[in-house]
Amino acid sequence: MCRRIAGAGRDADDAAQEAMIGIVRGLPRFDGRSQFSTWAYRIATNAALDELRRRRRRPLLHAVADPDDTAPDPIDSLAERRVEAVADRLAIDGAIAALPEDFRAAVVLRDVADLDYAEIARVLDIPVGTVKSRIARGRSMLADELGNRPDPTRRPTTDPPSTR
Repeated sequence: MCRRIAGAGRDADDAAQEAMIGIVRGLPRFDGRSQFSTWAYRIATNAALDELRRRRRRPLLHAVADPDDTAPDPIDSLAERRVEAVADRLAIDGAIAALPEDFRAAVVLRDVADLDYAEIARVLDIPVGTVKSRIARGRSMLADELGNRPDPTRRPTTDPPSTR
């Protein structure tokens, strides 16, 4: 959860650690009005969003690509499929990371954590209608980022009427 919201790397690790600490420290205050998982997701989501805010205040360091660092050529189709799967996963992670925080949290809680709309509303402390809107808009942004938009000029084909 933290990796999907805060991104891969140390920020996600820090957020996950803060979430675990928050859950342990908060156990005496957990009153059971919501499911434990909803409560824990709320803590993890807040920790990841806090980490994103901290990241914005830090200076950016740009990695320099090593020209001698080359990936081995795929030997067989299984290796090619694995490389494609990793590339797809990286593209999805990058597209999720590009989403604004509000949309990212809603999409990750629904599509990764598989929470229902009511649980997401409780985790994010927003109305269910807002959750649905953020998920729809977030998914639309993901589709745009990943290039998965249907061509609006192309109409779906229909089967010709059958003649008997």
